[in-house]
Amino acid sequence: MRSERWNEVMGDSRYLAYVVYFNRDRDYFECHEVMEELWLENGRSSLLQGLLQAAVGLHHWDNGNRSGAVKLMTAALEKLGAHDGSVALGLDLAALRRSLEESLEALARRPLDAPFRAFELRIIDDGLRISAERWNEERRLEAE
Repeated sequence: MRSERWNEVMGDSRYLAYVVYFNRDRDYFECHEVMEELWLENGRSSLLQGLLQAAVGLHHWDNGNRSGAVKLMTAALEKLGAHDGSVALGLDLAALRRSLEESLEALARRPLDAPFRAFELRIIDDGLRISAERWNEERRLEAE
């Protein structure tokens, strides 16, 4: 996918929602809802699929489905590992891969009762950070 295409994705309200749902709300089900639509519209990119699977893995873990969490986090790690570089879509992919690896290690150590541990997407693009904050503020105002 060309760089302009990624810029379009970064400005898409669904991507901004994904980032806010992931980091602020920790609503991984909603992450899945918005990212799946974006992923389908963007040619089923493995990068977007990896982000989607990371959220679904956390959703499973948070709901006690540890085997589902391992399956999805492993798939996310494979998809995200296939991308050159440590940065994409305004995110630190290297940090995300480390967080997934740490989660998988915790789940391997205690497969039956590993306590849920959320992690955040590390945003390194100031434009993305500002856009996500703006999206969240607009959402808050609409809810009032």
